[in-house]
Amino acid sequence: MQITLPPELEQLVQRQLASGKYQSAIEVISVAVRLLEQQADVYQGQLNELRQEVQVGWEAAQRGDVVEGTTAMAQIRSDLRAKYGSTES
Repeated sequence: MQITLPPELEQLVQRQLASGKYQSAIEVISVAVRLLEQQADVYQGQLNELRQEVQVGWEAAQRGDVVEGTTAMAQIRSDLRAKYGSTES
């Protein structure tokens, strides 16, 4: 596979090579692709956690275990003040 990089990405690769951290353009690109995979994995993990939290909230709502938004925010502010000290509202 041959890839032609746009000038700004080619400059980025060249800067990384000039730093001495990498020995070749392929190495720079390989590291970048691995980082992209890691970022995708983190995103997927966060998405799964959010889906689980939504499910918990949905189930609580179905049971009627909910509080009004203003009450919830007041409790959150109170908890934050207790944890971090007095803060502005």
